[in-house]
Amino acid sequence: MAIVLHDLTKIYNQDTDFPITAVDAVSLTIGAGDFVAVMGPSGSGKTTLLNMMGGIDRPTSGSVSIDEVDITGLADKDLVAFRRDNIGFIFQDFSLLPVLTAEENVEFVMQLQGHSASECARRAQELLREVGLEDRMDTVPAKLSGGQQQRVAVARALAPRPKFVLADEPTANLDAETTHGLLDLMQRMNENKGITFIFSTHDPRVIARARRVIVFEDGHVTEDRRQ
Repeated sequence: MAIVLHDLTKIYNQDTDFPITAVDAVSLTIGAGDFVAVMGPSGSGKTTLLNMMGGIDRPTSGSVSIDEVDITGLADKDLVAFRRDNIGFIFQDFSLLPVLTAEENVEFVMQLQGHSASECARRAQELLREVGLEDRMDTVPAKLSGGQQQRVAVARALAPRPKFVLADEPTANLDAETTHGLLDLMQRMNENKGITFIFSTHDPRVIARARRVIVFEDGHVTEDRRQ
């Protein structure tokens, strides 16, 4: 599995006197099993880049291909299904459903995939144990710490067995100890299960763990290095 971006461009307010080019003709290939940090200051376009990789936002021009499927050419219904089955998302604000327990949040995407109730429960419980929340499965997000909520978000992202996980500033609201624990967890998932992780970040703690660092400024890749 590879993610291939070809001349990817996103322009906001295109039909006005003040268009904003968030991503400008970016071409990249990210291979299976990689652990990548896309770093850059706020407003550099890195979140827009991840959103287009994940099919949340459509490009103005160019293409995103995942495992040789051009997702930019998919109809909305097909794109939703592809995204559900192939891409995991971890957001800065956790984005958990507040009325659902930790277990129910993790089960939700699997239910949308059509899995049985017993299979959803089994896998959700397995993942929550793996992220160290076996004693908080029946707890709603408001009663979890920020680090615990982000661990639920990691379990939820992994639940549908995605080909890769996009993490947008996942450590921004976390303290140092929680951040290191979360990064340890995601590194284990990457190394043991071969899941590709792509982070949008300006956190040096994330950048230090990445095997590949892509520096993004003003909508352009200014550096792409292995470390």
